[in-house]
Amino acid sequence: MSAPRILIVDDDAWILRMVATVLDKRGYVIDTAVDGAEALERVEESTPDLVITDIMMPRMDGWTLIRTLRARPETAFTPVLFLTALNSDDDRIRGFRLGADDYLPKPFRFEELDLRVQNALRRAGRMEEDAREAVTPKAGVAGSLEQIGLSALLVMLDMEKKSGVLVLARRGQTARLFLRSGRVVRAALDGQKTPRGAACVYYALGWSEGRFDFSALDVDMDDEVQSSTTHLLMEGARLVDEANRPQ
Repeated sequence: MSAPRILIVDDDAWILRMVATVLDKRGYVIDTAVDGAEALERVEESTPDLVITDIMMPRMDGWTLIRTLRARPETAFTPVLFLTALNSDDDRIRGFRLGADDYLPKPFRFEELDLRVQNALRRAGRMEEDAREAVTPKAGVAGSLEQIGLSALLVMLDMEKKSGVLVLARRGQTARLFLRSGRVVRAALDGQKTPRGAACVYYALGWSEGRFDFSALDVDMDDEVQSSTTHLLMEGARLVDEANRPQ
């Protein structure tokens, strides 16, 4: 089994060098980037098993980087660890809402970083396995949004090119998302005229609790959404982030 590949992203040359040196000695394969834009270039070359990233960086910050990673099927389950000087409760909450797996403030101890890296890699394997099991070829599957979020479900349904209806229920509200070959073509809330289409998907992406039920069936209807899964998840994450950001 090959060693896990870790991508380290930081515009501080000293931090970048030190973290890379420590993790290289632990036997990991190391890639580095100085900002989010360069990190995405590295991801295109080779998908990492873990991303460790700063937040405040030129060209593309860590917030935008994680939104982009979570919207791409190949990196939707890649664990992301924020390593940053931003240490307020609001920053931590924002990071976890965007899909971060861990948040380690600077300054930090390398022993703690080592432990968190190990834990993040273990959790990532279990999460992807759970999501794949949820959309295996069955007549119907159901589960909890606390265990598997909507973004992960949509990524897996897209990867598997599933057609059917995904029913989401939370606090007396029910959303129905119709998918054809993995893409959402219609979405609406039961008993309500709005939101519909992409707006309904964005609304449901903000649900951190509730239940889901996917039923495989042929979907023959006009595409009212007209957006790829990646675009929906990117825009949805941006809107949820803005809505939850402290004023």
